[in-house]
Amino acid sequence: MSLNTVFNPQWFYSSLITMKRVLQLKRWPRLLLVSGGLFAAGLSFSAMSSSDQVSANDQLLAAVKSDFRTPSNVARDVYRHPFETLVFFGVKPTDTVVELWPGGGWYAEILAPYLNKKGQYIGAIFDSHPSDAAKQKGYRATSAKKFKIWLKNSKTQTSQAEVVTFDPPTHYSLGPNNSADVVLTFRNLHNWAVKDYLLPVFQSAFKVLKPGGTFGVVEHRGKEGMLATSGYMEQDEVIALAKKVGFTLVASSEVNANLTDTKDYPHGVWSLPPSLKGGDKNKQAYLDIGESDRMTLKFIKPNR
Repeated sequence: MSLNTVFNPQWFYSSLITMKRVLQLKRWPRLLLVSGGLFAAGLSFSAMSSSDQVSANDQLLAAVKSDFRTPSNVARDVYRHPFETLVFFGVKPTDTVVELWPGGGWYAEILAPYLNKKGQYIGAIFDSHPSDAAKQKGYRATSAKKFKIWLKNSKTQTSQAEVVTFDPPTHYSLGPNNSADVVLTFRNLHNWAVKDYLLPVFQSAFKVLKPGGTFGVVEHRGKEGMLATSGYMEQDEVIALAKKVGFTLVASSEVNANLTDTKDYPHGVWSLPPSLKGGDKNKQAYLDIGESDRMTLKFIKPNR
């Protein structure tokens, strides 16, 4: 195998940009190398020509920089690094991408337009019409309805986007088996772990992915022994669970790391921005810390 087969110069260039941003934020990058992980973020691009790689990243950068995005969402790029994160996961404009629990659409504002011409974005959202009458006006149903309305009102940018109801423990299917190129989840694992849903959620991601497909995970990274109720998760436990389901960890990036996050706050991760659950108490100190320290893990469903 030649070096050109596995090394992606465009990914390497974007990694240098990532390092510059991390250094500016005093977040020293520590790239975990596993199974040739230094090259792993570029593997999904290996079948593309160099010009296609550049074009894909240009399109992604255009989506990140687009006026279509909400200004308050753009303001958080300094913490969430969407361009670097999606390049690391190897998301291509021709992919079918399932995002688990997109919430208010922070990443959907980027992914849906980016995938709209040749790929497809699928938002795995809450049940918008639960059978339980008491839940029909609750947070989950309301959030799902808002997301559907946003898609409907944004058709020029999201015409190919779809939604699937993904609401454990009643709705676990993400679509037909072996139908997605990428499944992504951002800061959701603790919600499922608290309810003991995490294993079946990972199993659902595994089922919907094509062989060779990517499972990209970003989550608040906790210390050993921390409970999921804090909003933080232990990275080693997340990796172990993914491997149990059948995934292979190919790389871990520190692009979303924050070494100033001490993870010992009265309201858990929600003490930090953007939640600032403590109100004005110690607000400036939490703002100085910034958003949480996060693991960024790239798993692959093996070809079998």
